[in-house]
Amino acid sequence: MRRINLPALAAGVGLGAALGLGCAGEGGDAGVVELSLGHVGSPGSLYDVTANEFARRVNERLAGRVELHVYGASQLGGDDAMLQRLRLGTLDMSIPSTIMSSVVDAFGLFEMPYLVRDREHMRRIEEAVVWPDLAPRAEEAGYRILAVWENGFRHITNSRRPIRGPEDLRGIKLRTPRGVWRVKLFQALGANPTPMPFSEVFVALQTGVMDGQENPLTQVTSSKLHEVQDYLSLTGHVYSPAFVTTGAGPWERHPEDVRSEVEAIAREVQAFVYETASRMDEELLAELAATEMEINEADPARFESASEPVYEEFAATVEDGRSLIDRARAAAPPEADAPEAGTPEAGS
Repeated sequence: MRRINLPALAAGVGLGAALGLGCAGEGGDAGVVELSLGHVGSPGSLYDVTANEFARRVNERLAGRVELHVYGASQLGGDDAMLQRLRLGTLDMSIPSTIMSSVVDAFGLFEMPYLVRDREHMRRIEEAVVWPDLAPRAEEAGYRILAVWENGFRHITNSRRPIRGPEDLRGIKLRTPRGVWRVKLFQALGANPTPMPFSEVFVALQTGVMDGQENPLTQVTSSKLHEVQDYLSLTGHVYSPAFVTTGAGPWERHPEDVRSEVEAIAREVQAFVYETASRMDEELLAELAATEMEINEADPARFESASEPVYEEFAATVEDGRSLIDRARAAAPPEADAPEAGTPEAGS
């Protein structure tokens, strides 16, 4: 992995120059296309593991033609900064998740609580909703989605008390990612939500600026949030997909064969992402059980009931919102074919 020239970035030098990538589509070696991928995941997180596997496959199969470099742990800024750089063409790919609902409101579908039951359900939603509806809307906003990966099933941690139902969230200062519907959800549940870049979460929890946060287990452990939180409540309230994303215009500057092969590998990696995520969920829950954190189950039915107004607002205010919800729900596999969300197999 190349070292980033941080002083150059601070001085306003273009990201491509700071990374030593040159202009889009150019590389340090004649004929080699150098690509960059940024993400916010800490070392050891699902983002980190899967982005590096993606880069390994691209660099191995396209050796001599493409070099893909990964910059994790918010080295290139938060999701919002990286999305801006995608459109400018100074970054080739990133892996946004919740923030996509701030770019295209229809992506708020994935902010609806307990909508996605398990990963098989997500695969079906991808085919029924993401590619025919959400991906074209993202392209209209200037972004090209190459593949659907995962952030994960989200749970609540905090330093004040166990969260078993919505009433336990009252008065909790809760960090959320930047996404209007996540804020609306936790307002409906009685918490005091505040959007904040993930890179700032640990210190905010450590200093008491925030009481808690909600994230998949892989983000909790890789960022050591368990060191500054007393309670882990297994709510599984939202499943967050992640989207391998490029700038629609800048991506076209690369050779067509490179684009098609990289996209094919990105989609192929999804199977690795899901398998890794499921395994990590089970292993990390066991690791957290061995810490001083108090772990409790929550009551999903009470959370679902309290969050129904968020569904109604989404259906009423987002173009085709009701149709998106109905089609996503209809994509659920038969009960006998899938575990309930909240089980280890479902990834919670």
